[in-house]
Amino acid sequence: MSKLKCFLQPLALPCCSSFVMLLLRLIVGLAFVQHGWGKIQNPFGWMPPEAPIPGFLQFLAALSEFGGGIALIVGLVTPIAMLGLAITMLVATSMHAFVMKDPFVTQSQGGTSFELPLVYLGIALLFMSLGAGKYSLDAKIFGTRSCDKT
Repeated sequence: MSKLKCFLQPLALPCCSSFVMLLLRLIVGLAFVQHGWGKIQNPFGWMPPEAPIPGFLQFLAALSEFGGGIALIVGLVTPIAMLGLAITMLVATSMHAFVMKDPFVTQSQGGTSFELPLVYLGIALLFMSLGAGKYSLDAKIFGTRSCDKT
């Protein structure tokens, strides 16, 4: 079996766990589609002109959020899509925590923090390691893997 196919196979989970993974995929995927929608409208320049992030990296972030959200919803090439989202959320977390010096959780109305990108990073890592679950296109196309093959 190729390493790529094994990487794309979701872990064989019980039905209840796979159903919860499906619900989480739908919720988080929809959130990423919403976050990425405005960015994908102007993928090379959605940040202000004075932003230090080059247009190509803005494009990758827009693509990872919008396209990764769609991939997560249907459960297609989930680990690859989540790798892109994990990198994007790692950069967003770093920007908020270290560059903007935002708190973990803001106490003020409308203030910014790094809580949300860090939570999304954790969710992306979860889907990278477990896959999309048995109710996904990944499971239908590539099958599932057992715990002893991980």
